[in-house]
Amino acid sequence: MNVREYALNVLVKVLYDHGYANLIMRQKNNLSEADQALASELVYGTLRNITLLDYQWRDLAEHADRRTAALLDLSVYQLQHLDRIPDYAVINEAVDLAAKHDRSFVNAILHKVLKRGKIEPHLDDPLEQASLMTSHPYWLLKLWSAHYGQETAIRIAEQDQQRPQVYGRINTLKISREALAREPGIRFLNEVSFICDQPIAKTAHFEAGEIVAQDLSSAEIPLLMDLAPGMRVLDVCAAPGTKTQEIGMLMKNKGEIIANDLYPERTVLIQQLMQRTGTSIVHASARDATQPDDSLELESFDRILVDAPCSGLGDLSHKPEIRLHITPENLDALVRTQMDILNANAPYLKKDGILVYSTCTLNRKENELQAQKFLKSHPDFELIEEHTKFPYERNTDGFYTAKFHRSAML
Repeated sequence: MNVREYALNVLVKVLYDHGYANLIMRQKNNLSEADQALASELVYGTLRNITLLDYQWRDLAEHADRRTAALLDLSVYQLQHLDRIPDYAVINEAVDLAAKHDRSFVNAILHKVLKRGKIEPHLDDPLEQASLMTSHPYWLLKLWSAHYGQETAIRIAEQDQQRPQVYGRINTLKISREALAREPGIRFLNEVSFICDQPIAKTAHFEAGEIVAQDLSSAEIPLLMDLAPGMRVLDVCAAPGTKTQEIGMLMKNKGEIIANDLYPERTVLIQQLMQRTGTSIVHASARDATQPDDSLELESFDRILVDAPCSGLGDLSHKPEIRLHITPENLDALVRTQMDILNANAPYLKKDGILVYSTCTLNRKENELQAQKFLKSHPDFELIEEHTKFPYERNTDGFYTAKFHRSAML
């Protein structure tokens, strides 16, 4: 199987079988490292631009089956967005990949698209225009516009079209900041996060567990928790464990961290990361966080992190398929789940303790309004600070965080 056939198969699974590209592409394949990189470019580039790509050829074809439609989208992406592949090679490859009865059809459509060039739509409604140009659902842009204003909504969508920056985060249990900062190509952005001139996962530091790949905004969340050695911490939705490990690092690997996740196989990911990074104070186990846990003692944790399952609307550059799969109904179900998790776990926080609630989404129902609802039903908690971080501000994922303090007086 060549790289374009592989990319096409991934796209069909994502577009029509509700798959997720990052999970599919983690599975073993026979592609070289260079072809794996090209496949990633083809898949994610096509997904980020899927609506606009469709717009380029749909008026020329009355009907195309699922695989042929995905093949045309993939081919138009190469014709209009990539310079390194000659046009004739793109079309020839597409014809070879097409079903026999569709080869002349694919050839004709792509030659017509190539001849007339890229169509630039001009719509009167700015949100409708942005929806088409950035391949975001119109309802999502309307939601963002209602929550944050039209200009911000469009800026978020435009930023989602950019290739995401990969950030690293130091593990000071294994290497000092001073030692890592001396390495060529490493530039620190704050006390823990940095950018690197080479792929982080390919470095010796990564293999040794001295660094992890973690978004800048994500790595700032444990910094809000005012952690200290010897504390007892509950990390409620912990997998794959990057924030868990950072909590352990900030505690200097002294104390205890209970890390839970719903699925047993995901707790294995936590355990593997802790082993690689030398973090020995973490105890990972499977648990439904929406339900109380009889094995946990009430008011027994100094800190709690609820990094809640969310719609992921702050992470659409890394996971563009979310915008294809998510619906308004999904959002309402997630809001209920998030509140169930907060209600089930707040009682385990000690008086005078701190609970941090975080999401990687941009949706006031899951974020600010969720915090307000929590405060109304928990009068012994107060909101210390909250932050919404938009992707375009620093080329990071979008995140929301709320830091609560439990009063010792009530």
